[in-house]
Amino acid sequence: MISGGQSMHYEEKLAERGLKLPSQINKRIFESGMRTGNLIFTSGNAAKVDGVLKYKGIVGDNVSMEEAHDAAKIAFVNCLATVREMTGSLSSIKKFVNVKGYVASTPGFSEQPEVMNEVSKLINEVFGDVGKHSRVAIGAASLPGGTPVEVEIIVEV
Repeated sequence: MISGGQSMHYEEKLAERGLKLPSQINKRIFESGMRTGNLIFTSGNAAKVDGVLKYKGIVGDNVSMEEAHDAAKIAFVNCLATVREMTGSLSSIKKFVNVKGYVASTPGFSEQPEVMNEVSKLINEVFGDVGKHSRVAIGAASLPGGTPVEVEIIVEV
């Protein structure tokens, strides 16, 4: 495929799953992503749609597992938007290196990996072999702005 064609393919696969990459507007005092050599490290992204948190709260308390799954996928797609903004196209991704997921959860909640499995499944479905990755799923007492899930990624371009 021509450059950009694969990216549209990736974006079409995301759209088939009801997910659309937003336009990124960095209103932070730090960068949305940093590139060093052939790696891009995204900053943590919340489950924001049009700049507004779709879910707010703690998994295992006032956020259901289904909502946590959705929040994780939204946060991940926001990471992809940063990569697209930095490179011009998702076709620039040669390899997913690492995915980190932070889940605001109650002290007794131990299914953070299950929350992040939705992101791993999505990456594998959309990106195939390019999507094979290592991963971390961490529980936290709370996360910035009240988001139930925050995701960051490292990709090779």
